[in-house]
Amino acid sequence: MSISATDWLSRSAVDAAVFERWPDYRVVLIAVDHVEARTRATAAEQLLADAHRYARAAAPGHVDPHTARWHDAYRDVGLKPRVARPSSDALFRRAASEKGLPSIDVLVDLYNAISILHAVPIGGEDLDRYDGPARLVIATGDEPFLTSSDGRPTIDHPEPGEPVWVDDTGVTCRRWNWRQTTRTAIDHHTTRVGFIVDSLDAPGHSGAAAAARQLVELLPGAVTRILDATVR
Repeated sequence: MSISATDWLSRSAVDAAVFERWPDYRVVLIAVDHVEARTRATAAEQLLADAHRYARAAAPGHVDPHTARWHDAYRDVGLKPRVARPSSDALFRRAASEKGLPSIDVLVDLYNAISILHAVPIGGEDLDRYDGPARLVIATGDEPFLTSSDGRPTIDHPEPGEPVWVDDTGVTCRRWNWRQTTRTAIDHHTTRVGFIVDSLDAPGHSGAAAAARQLVELLPGAVTRILDATVR
């Protein structure tokens, strides 16, 4: 069943095993119970254009320090960059390409652009499709992950040992922020949203803080919560 923004924030958690392995990890959770997406269309268009300019102005092969930390974390679970990348890195590369990053939806465009501009992985969830709070855990490999293959729904499973976000139904995002389930994805019908801003940018987590502030400014009524090794 769906969950309110405040309940989603207050009940969400990160498993202690994640902090034990990656003590510099921090997540900023943002949630809002009502979003008028159409009123943010102009901002989304401008931010997406800014993100393309930023990505295309970077030197070829540029990897910022925060993205490099994510590459190291992915390697910790046996994933090389050519196999899987943090979402912000994948978005940056697409925006830098000649084809560019397509416009998908107002809310998706907003958080994708902010993710690129601050080099911080951000996940967006439709809270009306979410089942209970968000929890970041180390996968056993048995958890169901609803995705699609060749345009058809299919059930996949994470690799044992990878960090996954889950709700009461199953995996909502694999490998921290690599791939989201189709089940909770934001679309043009979404009015209640939750955002997950992942960071390994210790000690200040400046990129995540700036990205979170920008999202909150664009989403009146948004509430936030930070989870890290000192405040769980």
